Amino acid sequence: MSSKKIVVHSENTTQHTQNTSQESFGYKNYSIAREAFTLFVGSWNVGGVTPPDDLELEELLDFQNCRADIYVLGFQEIVPLKAGNVLGIDDTNTCSKWNALIGVALNTRRVTKGVIDASEAGEIQRIYPMKTANSTAPDFQCLISKQMVGVFITVWVRKELHGYIRHPSFSCVGCGIFGYLGNKEEKGDERQRNIDAANILSRTLFPAESIQDLPRKILDHEGVVWFGDLNYRIHLPDTTIRSLVARKEWGTLLQNDQVAKYACRRPCLGGWHEDEIEFAPTYKYNQNSDDYYVSDHRLKAKKRRAPAWCDRIIWFGKGLKQIWYARGESRLSDHRPIRAIFMVGNEFTGTKKEPGDPMSNGFVDIPNHFT
Repeated sequence: MSSKKIVVHSENTTQHTQNTSQESFGYKNYSIAREAFTLFVGSWNVGGVTPPDDLELEELLDFQNCRADIYVLGFQEIVPLKAGNVLGIDDTNTCSKWNALIGVALNTRRVTKGVIDASEAGEIQRIYPMKTANSTAPDFQCLISKQMVGVFITVWVRKELHGYIRHPSFSCVGCGIFGYLGNKEEKGDERQRNIDAANILSRTLFPAESIQDLPRKILDHEGVVWFGDLNYRIHLPDTTIRSLVARKEWGTLLQNDQVAKYACRRPCLGGWHEDEIEFAPTYKYNQNSDDYYVSDHRLKAKKRRAPAWCDRIIWFGKGLKQIWYARGESRLSDHRPIRAIFMVGNEFTGTKKEPGDPMSNGFVDIPNHFT
């Protein structure tokens, strides 16, 4: 089997996770194999706000449009970025609370509209047996999660796939002051953001595997997703940006966006892709409001917080096909969450496992390029 993997990278200071999938499908009374599985990637800077107990994540997870096979969620600023939190022990209670809310949301059965499905991407759709009314077994299980100061990444997979995912691991690279404090750059600090991106790509090194020769650098992998509060801005005056946002002239704004116009053409992010943005800038909002924050006019221009697409999902490599890119509308923080859905390709060869095989669970083994 190939030793290639998928890497999913979430940033604010920065953090990586890689996960691999060896998929197989085919149930006892019927068998259906599919060329791709669905990968949901979501990112949200929650601005140091602890999630309330009754926070509903259905809108963030976009169940009305799609039920994915793998959910990768990255949060930034899950704790306030003050010295005690940055230099002290990580607050695992907040991570546990987010994971508990995600688990409840993913494992509550719902009827979806099915607006997005694999057939739209030219793929064969997977069929799962219906869950009985008295079944209490979870549909999704947490594969792995990791916190680095205010950054938290968590990966959830369908229980049918859990046993087929191999070698999940993390590599953490700190950016900013002392490698801990992150970079709250101002509007003109595109150069520093590019330096951070280059450092992440060059310094990230995944743990060596003694048994398999697996990729250790980010760009050695076949498919990579990079997401988070990348903190890039729009290179226009504050008043011009606000006027264009009010008129929903996204195209003009994107012509001056630091990612679309500059970063993806520089060596640090050359060759990376981003789906077309057709939604409003995700930052900066007034708390619990649909109104953008208005900076004090007495502040220097570069210290003002004009609307921007700070939160992004970009990808690199082959075997990935993005079919959805949107933002959520939760008012919990001064950022709006974003999400993307990918089809991830597989290769078909394999034979049906014997029913007694403990790893079969009625599946057919399908090796793929990402394992």
